[in-house]
Amino acid sequence: MSTAALPDTIHEKDTANALDALSFASAAEQALALAEGRVSALALLEHSLARIDRFDGAINAVVVRDDARARADARAADAALARGERKPLLGVPVTVKESFDAEGLVTTVGKPELTGNRAQHDSAVVAALREAGAVVIGKSNVPHGLTDLQSYNAVYGRTSNPWDLARTPGGSSGGGAAAVAAGFVALEVGTDIGGSIRIPAHFTGLYGHKASYGLIATLGSGLPPGRRASRDLGVAGPLARTAADLDLALGLLLNRDPELNKAWRVTLPPPRHARLADFRVLVIDRWPGVEPTESERLVAQRVVERLQAQGVKFQRPADLPDGLLPDLRASHTLYRTLLGSSAIQPLPDEAAQARLAALAPGDDSYEAATLRAPSISHRDWLAANERRFVLRSQWEALFQAFDVVVTPVAPTPAFPHDDSEPKDERAFAATFADGVRTLRFSDFFYWAGLPVLPGLPATSFPLGVDGDGLPVGAQAVGPWLEDRTPIAFARLLEDAYGGFEAPPGYGQGA
Repeated sequence: MSTAALPDTIHEKDTANALDALSFASAAEQALALAEGRVSALALLEHSLARIDRFDGAINAVVVRDDARARADARAADAALARGERKPLLGVPVTVKESFDAEGLVTTVGKPELTGNRAQHDSAVVAALREAGAVVIGKSNVPHGLTDLQSYNAVYGRTSNPWDLARTPGGSSGGGAAAVAAGFVALEVGTDIGGSIRIPAHFTGLYGHKASYGLIATLGSGLPPGRRASRDLGVAGPLARTAADLDLALGLLLNRDPELNKAWRVTLPPPRHARLADFRVLVIDRWPGVEPTESERLVAQRVVERLQAQGVKFQRPADLPDGLLPDLRASHTLYRTLLGSSAIQPLPDEAAQARLAALAPGDDSYEAATLRAPSISHRDWLAANERRFVLRSQWEALFQAFDVVVTPVAPTPAFPHDDSEPKDERAFAATFADGVRTLRFSDFFYWAGLPVLPGLPATSFPLGVDGDGLPVGAQAVGPWLEDRTPIAFARLLEDAYGGFEAPPGYGQGA
């Protein structure tokens, strides 16, 4: 090697090391590195694309690529940085869920009949990211119609969990969770109506935030294409490797509806507390009438141990006066009713109608509510909606005594791929105190649905791995429109105990 080549070689090595160190950095850390000139936006983009090229063949997370525009946007970001411009995500590579429109790209939600649905405009979410300076690499995989706990479809195929390729990263924001966990990007935006952000975060060891209902405009996303009305119960929110990035992204996604912005703008209240020890926490460690799995026990145990070690005041439901905690079982039946009536979809087929006709008039089970939901009358929907608002008031009363409610996210960690149909009849292995038994598809929605019905914010946060080496996490539920409180709670736990861990085989130097 000649001495003349030495400076360039050293510089290239330093740049490579800097990029490698940023593979699992937060979006905020990547933005700082760009602002300080330690790396260029184009170099960071090429590093992300190279990681996708290397690892995504097995994972299949980023299913829609926009390399040419991303490179143009990265060059523009470098020029802006050179001029001294600063934006929260200037030059930072990101992905978005496939269901969000991005100008020039196809939005299919995994349905073959929508492969010609090419977006003419950016969705509100994509526009917000671009305005913050982000470089949108492409879009991440989803289940067919966004209606599964896994992310596979006939258009793009199956997404696997980087922690174990034989397992799912979850759904419906599973592709995005896999992309962030594998170090392709630091930030993704997904949607959540039944745990679609929080369950993938739990399955892959990430942070995920389901925003308060109505807080983030979802214009330009979902089904049917071109819809103007927001889907009842559904929200958007970020997935990231740090709680701080959730807060950063949340701020960028607010106030994106141009019609509402004529008169109304949201200013979120600050977190209720700046110290972990000041939080008042309710820990719900088991669903009423349902035996907890060993995974749920592990999650609750880790949460309680950490709260105790930090001197945090916490209680369990048994400690509460009667009537303070809303009736979770009745709430879940109502959730199933409004969830099933929230989509624009065909009426039940003949088989479903036969099961519906066979229901006893007084059957108030979860299954009965699910069957009745798609065809309830408008009068019945209005009555259910009124009960929803009564429930929100009950939660508001509870949040006078507590700052966050912490629960499991799902009854198991990531489970093996299962393409069997119908999905409602799938059986999932779960370990209980007396051995292994099976759960139903519907059993995964107790915890996930808890904050959805009253529209509450919920932050999923990692708690390490279980005995099988799979990530597990919990969720912190906060008061409506106080999204920064559960995010702050997760961040303070992260400060004390750490948070995201890179899956084996994808870390620095991989």
